[in-house]
Amino acid sequence: MTLVAGVDSSTQSCKVVVRNLETGGLVRSGRAAHPDGTEVDPAAWWSALQEALADAGGLDDVDAISIAGQQHGMVVLDAEGRVIRDALLWNDTRSAQAARDLIAEVGAEAYAERVGVVPVASFTATKLRWLRDAEPANAARVAAVALPHDWLTWRLLGYGPSGESELGPDLEALTTDRSDASGTAYWSAATGAYDLDLFERALGRPGREAGAADADTNAVVLPRVLGSAESAGRTPSGVLVGPGAGDNAGAALGLGAAEGDVVVSIGTSGTVFAVTDGPVSDASGTVAGFADASGVSLPLIATLNAARVLGSIAGLLGVDHDGLAELALSAEPGSGGVVLVPYFEGERTPNLPDAKASIHGLTLASTTPANLARAAIEGMLCGLADGLDAVRSVGVKERRILLIGGAAQNPAVAQVAAQVFDAPVEVPAPGEYVADGGAVQAAWALTGSRPAWTVETLTTLPVDTRPLIRTQYAAARP
Repeated sequence: MTLVAGVDSSTQSCKVVVRNLETGGLVRSGRAAHPDGTEVDPAAWWSALQEALADAGGLDDVDAISIAGQQHGMVVLDAEGRVIRDALLWNDTRSAQAARDLIAEVGAEAYAERVGVVPVASFTATKLRWLRDAEPANAARVAAVALPHDWLTWRLLGYGPSGESELGPDLEALTTDRSDASGTAYWSAATGAYDLDLFERALGRPGREAGAADADTNAVVLPRVLGSAESAGRTPSGVLVGPGAGDNAGAALGLGAAEGDVVVSIGTSGTVFAVTDGPVSDASGTVAGFADASGVSLPLIATLNAARVLGSIAGLLGVDHDGLAELALSAEPGSGGVVLVPYFEGERTPNLPDAKASIHGLTLASTTPANLARAAIEGMLCGLADGLDAVRSVGVKERRILLIGGAAQNPAVAQVAAQVFDAPVEVPAPGEYVADGGAVQAAWALTGSRPAWTVETLTTLPVDTRPLIRTQYAAARP
């Protein structure tokens, strides 16, 4: 039996799945936690990857592996391959002003046309501008810029600082894939190339793609962008390593998402994305014109506030997630007029990095645990429904919504989703779909053919739209 492995190095944890190449059947899995925070020493990810691999039985009998990971995080390396400072994650909003500065200099329409996105605090380019302005001494030391999955792939291949790796600090060996590169705001899904002018505008120094011929050897190294079935190389023990992917592109691969599928993922962040044949450009910046991991496009919106909203309100009410669901389902749609606008950590869609959460519509009669529990779920889903409207505005036509993420298994979330969205909702069986996408990539790189593994549907919910829910939310949000 040929085995392939996929990794999801997410904000909260590292998950590993090992699957049968022929059937896609899960053979074993492993997991390890990541530290909390919006800036993290990448060494914690490397340690967690090793722990999760050991928990999954190791790689001795595995033929190929590929790493999907959280997008946008800034990993800056010096000439010796050392991490210069803790990585700023996608949910670190300190670069909000840097995003505004870049837009003012280049223009939102120009950004959208050149790289398919308009800068927000999440994107790598804004974090590099922040580094240039806030920590110029660190910016001057940067010899290479990588994303989380790029850096982990590089380390897995055996590279790293001298004394900490088998092959040493070869920055020219850094690789990435098109899906993750498209979230930097200096790589274009339409052209398939880095926009080096936009990179230099961000960091204040010229950049070049790793391995580029006749390039300025003093320029900052950017990972070589691999094709969908291309290998990054082999580990020192001989395991083939696939190109890796951003987490949402990994989930699309793991789900086998196709034209007409809109994926709503409820994790630490919330995302709404679809697979489309052509690149998308949205000058408003609401929809990011990302690339997917298979060679087409992945228009996407993201919210900063998703599953943690439910955890916060459950804690406030003194119940667990099952208790929150029970309370929510005992309330009527619309929560008796109570509306939670869940911008606890600021927000990315809409772009309000300094916003705070708020509760509206409280009366003596409506202030009940049940209404607050349901308002938390409705508010979280209404933000994602606004995202569905946004991806529709750039031409996406859905035939179904695939609801994934840990919160999707909450019975109240699934039932309320059918009342918030105006399209059929399907809940796939629980799974690590981002890691599964990595396994698909590993199989693809190993065999040259994309596998067609079956994904089981757990629940199908017909359209049960209750317009009151979104009407109330629209009136309450900023």
